[in-house]
Amino acid sequence: MKPRHHLYLDDELTERLEALAAKPGSSKSAIVADALRAFLDRRGARELDDLLKVRLDRIGNHLNRVERDLGIVTETLGLFIRYQFMVTAPVPDDPAIRALAQDRFHSFIDQVGRRIAGGKSLGQDLAARGTSEPQQ
Repeated sequence: MKPRHHLYLDDELTERLEALAAKPGSSKSAIVADALRAFLDRRGARELDDLLKVRLDRIGNHLNRVERDLGIVTETLGLFIRYQFMVTAPVPDDPAIRALAQDRFHSFIDQVGRRIAGGKSLGQDLAARGTSEPQQ
């Protein structure tokens, strides 16, 4: 058995409800129950949206900063590479010099791997040095 409820509706809403219930296969109870269910479902979804909105906005702000920082790093690296190519003479075809260059490159890659694995960054190192060394 379903519980009985007594509701008071204004005249305009009553007329609209009666017109809708006059159609075959519908009743006032079913219409009100469907409308109330839809309202409560939307309200729950809205509350969830309100809770997630703050978190999603925060994540969006973090992503914007990461994107900005990545752009700065990309631009810096590109300018550095261009500068290096402009001021550095090409390596001669001497096998000893090429072997030395290859060793330096592998050393560089190893150092990058160690720093990434250790969670270190050049920015952190520079910041630490900047606070510990006197400014000139």
